[in-house]
Amino acid sequence: MSQYIPGPNSLPVQIQVRELAQSGGLPFQEVLSDEFIARALEAERVWCRECVYQPEVTLRTFLWQVLSPDHSCRDAVAQLIAARMQEGRALPAPDTDPYCKARQRLPEEVCARLAREVGAELHARDTAHGRLAGRPVKLVDGTTLSMPDTPRNQAAYPQAKSQAPGVGFPIVRVVALLSLATGAVLDVAMGRYSGKQTGETALFRQVWKSLFPGDIAVGDRFFASFWDLALLQQRAVDGVYRQHHLRPIDFRRGRRLGPDDHLLTWSKPQRPDWMDEETYRQIPDQLVVREVRVRVNQRGWRVRELLIVTTLLDDAVVSREDLARVYLARWQAEVDLRSIKITMQMDVLRCKSPEMVRKEIWMHLLAYNLVRTTIAQAASLHGLAPRSISFKGALQTLNAFRAACRITSGAARERVLQTLYAAIATHLVGDRPGRFEPRAIKRRPKSQALLTVPRAVARKRLAN
Repeated sequence: MSQYIPGPNSLPVQIQVRELAQSGGLPFQEVLSDEFIARALEAERVWCRECVYQPEVTLRTFLWQVLSPDHSCRDAVAQLIAARMQEGRALPAPDTDPYCKARQRLPEEVCARLAREVGAELHARDTAHGRLAGRPVKLVDGTTLSMPDTPRNQAAYPQAKSQAPGVGFPIVRVVALLSLATGAVLDVAMGRYSGKQTGETALFRQVWKSLFPGDIAVGDRFFASFWDLALLQQRAVDGVYRQHHLRPIDFRRGRRLGPDDHLLTWSKPQRPDWMDEETYRQIPDQLVVREVRVRVNQRGWRVRELLIVTTLLDDAVVSREDLARVYLARWQAEVDLRSIKITMQMDVLRCKSPEMVRKEIWMHLLAYNLVRTTIAQAASLHGLAPRSISFKGALQTLNAFRAACRITSGAARERVLQTLYAAIATHLVGDRPGRFEPRAIKRRPKSQALLTVPRAVARKRLAN
């Protein structure tokens, strides 16, 4: 059992109606309601004493922090003081230490559960977009994040081996499962940057619990292995991946379905070290896959042809052109990860312990999914597709409207929300088919010497 503050006088958490969603000036009460949070806390069996930083208050303040452009603990505590003063409630100390300790007590499982459930609810709500042959499409992609160079972070997530000790930064590898329809993050797996079973394919298997029968997973060539295709097919999940560059290609083999489109039979390789004998025996000795080639004639694009492998075998249901379109949509995963890392400033994490690093990641994902939910609400009200609205524009608008949402209630608050949704709906993503840009920047970075030795050594040299 997780205890928020253990002790004989602890009481069950009591969620105050609308406090989390409304007092912070964020229009999330329909999604992140008091009942929704109470269920998550109860499911993780979280208890606490009566204090200022109860779990729901800590969660709210943490959410403000990751949504704020400032991103500091000091700003988060100041936001809490302002909100509670307006409510006429007891004010916390302006010191950030109690808040930081409360964040440490907040169970990671609560943050993860809320992020997953908000994302799953948003994905399930949209049945009109992001589908292939009527089936929901989920994107998979991986990235890395850096964090402060502390001994605990280095022990859990070591830096790259190419970097000298004391100079580099710990790196965590993250693989995310995203909804093509709404951009919501459905699940993530985290691991070390290098070592056995730390690659993207190994982490991908950890999020399979968020893939359900009928889903279609779309990813790049790292996931196009016999094992991933066969094991997902056993779950009634089909995959669409770019063919691995080391696999030989010969369209003269197999059963021809059309130009640059054929069926192949793959034989089961030897059992890999990570797979147990029982699982290996349950996998069929042969797997039928479909391989298609798509020629790219767009000027300026580096790729001239795409080789796609899939377990969607019926060309009458899913055509070659359909496969090309859904794989092209895989780029949305890159854009979504960029929104989380750059727009939400998650590329460089701030916490100094691995436990807090993971919580920081989950809270960013919860905030991201809540913004995506607001985008979906605005899109629905104005007859738009969720993907047509800019994430950055929506986040900027939410932060601008925070004060107005905080000081209004009732009918006035409803008018503010309608204005907010209308403003968000104006931030449309440009329709630029075939766009291409050079992979280079014009503005030069400021010239600074690189720190090539540990900071303590550099300071000692300066003192001499």
